[in-house]
Amino acid sequence: MKRNSRIRSLPILAMLTPLALLVQGYHPGVEDDGVYLSAIKKDLQPALYPYDSDFFALQLQATVFDKLVAASVRLTHLPLGWTVFAWQCAAIFLVLWGCWEISRRCFAEWYARWAGVALVAILLTLPVAGTALCLTDQHLHPRALATAASLFAVAAVLDRRWLRAGLLLAIAFVIHPIMAAFAVSYCVFLAWKPCGEAWPAAMAAALPLNWMLEPTSEPWRQAARTRDYFYFSGWHWYEWLGVAGPLILLWWFSRINHGEHSARTRVASRLVYFGLFQLAVALPVMSFSALDRLKPWQPMRFLHLVYFLFVLIAGGLLGQSVLRTRLWRWALLFVPLGAVMFYAQRETFPATRHLELPGLAPKNKWVEGFNWIRQNTPRDSLFALDPHYMSLPGEDFHSFRALAERSALADYGKDAVVATQVPRLAPRWQREFQAQLGWTKFQAPDFRRLKEIFGVSWVVAPAPGVPGLDCPYRNQALSVCRVQ
Repeated sequence: MKRNSRIRSLPILAMLTPLALLVQGYHPGVEDDGVYLSAIKKDLQPALYPYDSDFFALQLQATVFDKLVAASVRLTHLPLGWTVFAWQCAAIFLVLWGCWEISRRCFAEWYARWAGVALVAILLTLPVAGTALCLTDQHLHPRALATAASLFAVAAVLDRRWLRAGLLLAIAFVIHPIMAAFAVSYCVFLAWKPCGEAWPAAMAAALPLNWMLEPTSEPWRQAARTRDYFYFSGWHWYEWLGVAGPLILLWWFSRINHGEHSARTRVASRLVYFGLFQLAVALPVMSFSALDRLKPWQPMRFLHLVYFLFVLIAGGLLGQSVLRTRLWRWALLFVPLGAVMFYAQRETFPATRHLELPGLAPKNKWVEGFNWIRQNTPRDSLFALDPHYMSLPGEDFHSFRALAERSALADYGKDAVVATQVPRLAPRWQREFQAQLGWTKFQAPDFRRLKEIFGVSWVVAPAPGVPGLDCPYRNQALSVCRVQ
């Protein structure tokens, strides 16, 4: 019977996936994808990025993600763009399927189960307080695949199927070790029986801190200061509300119908224990300079799993007590909520297509310029561009390295993060970043200085071009100029 229920759920999940994608949007090559997509392209074409591959390759040594996607391209012979899009659709499907597996163990009513899954599908871009994360990204990210494996592991723990849970957590670990560590921690909390010894939960809670401490340097500290979420001093009051609110509500959820629906009670109550312990661990890491080296591992990211399961349980309870089988109630909740989430994404990427599907001409002028660079400049070129370019109006967080497929000097947006995670890159990041300070006032002699110091052969400059440089490409947003 359970197997038939699972099979019948798959077509519904298959229909929810494109709806979730439509609300969320699809933007390959933005934000963190500057690291992951570049690594995949380097795996497929080793000649790419001869100068700067350390800014993504070193970070990905602990994951099989990029190798897995690259292998699927070789195996299917499909274009990379379509392969990555297929992986994104599969990741969303698997995340929703994992949510369904937990929901059907927590709720007896079918409408409560689906209300929880539907709420997750609508809120995939919900920000997680103080972590610079959302539930899933608008591009393919190993975190989504690791989250899916973690959700299935949670369901396996609820069934007390330890071997399956261990295998799923191992899969999550080789895809995204940090998020898997939090999942392992929660799963041990979930498996722990109050009548037994408490040491398993304590061991699990310590797992996310099982890293080697390394001394920091001034370049490393400068890179770390570019990330507000590394320090509680950069937090706002509403981010603290985003930490306390879900934990308080989860405690309340665990008290509803106490004694009934034991799986739901366990999931909610153990999330509270897990969250409080991880918060106690995170507070000193985020507060004391002696623990600076642990800040890049972002211990507050335990909230990602808390938010996922909180939304799932909240949706199930809403379906159970309010929505039930009344279609108009479902529409009254999900249509406006979907519209709000869709609008938020359009405001986040206003100069870009909502779905940047393979084969479509880009609407974004920066992406047009990056495409021209990919098609018209030598592969061994070294570029320089405004180190803050990803946050400029109209750029919409697109990565030069991932989309132009050319090497570039270190930027402020993503390379600083990599430098905090790989400390030996910090001096190089500092040297290249500081050499580009004052970019908006640069003239031809400044660009030639970059050529003399670093070997820069091309620059992406403001739209009018740079007097004294040959600029073979211009559009309304940028010009591409050769440094003689």
